[in-house]
Amino acid sequence: MAIKFQFNKTSLNDLNKQLKMRVRALPTIKSKESALRMEVQRAKEEAVKLSVELEKLISSYKHISGLWNEFEPDLIAVKDIRLNSEKIAGVNIPSLDEVLFDTGQYSLFSSPFWYTDGIQILKTLATTGIRYEFYVHKINLLDHARKKTTQKVNLYEKVQIPGYTEAIRKIKRFLEDEDNLSKSAQKIVKKRQEEEDSQ
Repeated sequence: MAIKFQFNKTSLNDLNKQLKMRVRALPTIKSKESALRMEVQRAKEEAVKLSVELEKLISSYKHISGLWNEFEPDLIAVKDIRLNSEKIAGVNIPSLDEVLFDTGQYSLFSSPFWYTDGIQILKTLATTGIRYEFYVHKINLLDHARKKTTQKVNLYEKVQIPGYTEAIRKIKRFLEDEDNLSKSAQKIVKKRQEEEDSQ
């Protein structure tokens, strides 16, 4: 990225302000990136735990899989998923509050005795599966924010700060050279005037 500037003191002051702003902001952006990196790691660990938990739950109910043929599928459905919002390192991320279910009516006397337990099993499985999917989504959001923050850190560190520093150095050199030329010209004029006055 080429930094546009002019060889004057106004441009020098503007560039100095821009450089100071970026130098001051860089540690904050770096700490944000570090916090997001840690949150991504935590979310990944939680997703792995939920995935393992879901696998264990499914395998623990395999011995009763034949009973599910008797189960009425419309007895239970996910009614709503309630979310909240939390800020993690300045990024709004949804957080799972609760999963609500709609349970259909069934007769305790004419339905199989295990329906009540079956509904509870399905609630547990569905809640765990939804929490897992939620964490996968959370990982994607956090990782996207982390990548954008990393890009900004790299932009500041590798492009803008060195670019502003180089531009400031060029302007200072130019102004120093201009000042030296001006002083030299003044000396020459003064010397000529002295020579003319002495004659």
